[in-house]
Amino acid sequence: MYDLPTHLWFSITRLGGAGLTLPLALTIALWLALGYTWRLAVGWLSIVGAAAGVVMLTKIAFLGWGVGVREWDFTGVSGHAMLSTAVYPVAFFLTLLPTRARIRLFGVLLGLAAGLAVGLSRVVLDAHSPSEAVAGCTVGAFAALLFIWSAWDAKPGKLSAVPVAVSLLMLTVALHDVRVPTQRWITHIALHLSGRERPFIRARWKAGLQAPRPVAPGKPAHSAAIAPTFA
Repeated sequence: MYDLPTHLWFSITRLGGAGLTLPLALTIALWLALGYTWRLAVGWLSIVGAAAGVVMLTKIAFLGWGVGVREWDFTGVSGHAMLSTAVYPVAFFLTLLPTRARIRLFGVLLGLAAGLAVGLSRVVLDAHSPSEAVAGCTVGAFAALLFIWSAWDAKPGKLSAVPVAVSLLMLTVALHDVRVPTQRWITHIALHLSGRERPFIRARWKAGLQAPRPVAPGKPAHSAAIAPTFA
């Protein structure tokens, strides 16, 4: 499986991009509100929002303060792995909600497999370490299964599977290569909160080197940047 062409791995990893998965999550919430209840829609957005918060907090902690686990090469939960593992099982579940429980379960497993494939692609493409991809898949799967457990007994028949499936499929095709600079935004937030001039970088962090310290008032920025510091 690791011998897949690189362009296929990139195609798989794009399935976890925020430019695709966040619109899918919002569309799922819309269908839940229209076909079932606002409570389910709000519950879904709350769960996936909390999972996204975990990703952001771990990334901000590393980029701004160098908080991570060197032994595991862990610098933050993979957002691609988390979002794909959270969104795709719920998308399949919602589409198959009017069907029998066995078919719904198969859809959920298929969605989890898609999320795991995205997590694996992040490792193959050296975008994340194995620990970060595993953490992302774990957080995402927990979010998906928590929502599915709460919505399993939602009364079927209110919403046809066809418009749900078509809309989600069209969105996936249309936004598959849309990229959102979430990492850049998170980095800006981390630097603003920590007061640092530059973020921590994995290679320097693993070698025991720190990012440049916050610039003191009245001190030239370049002098702080060139002074090496050690953990």
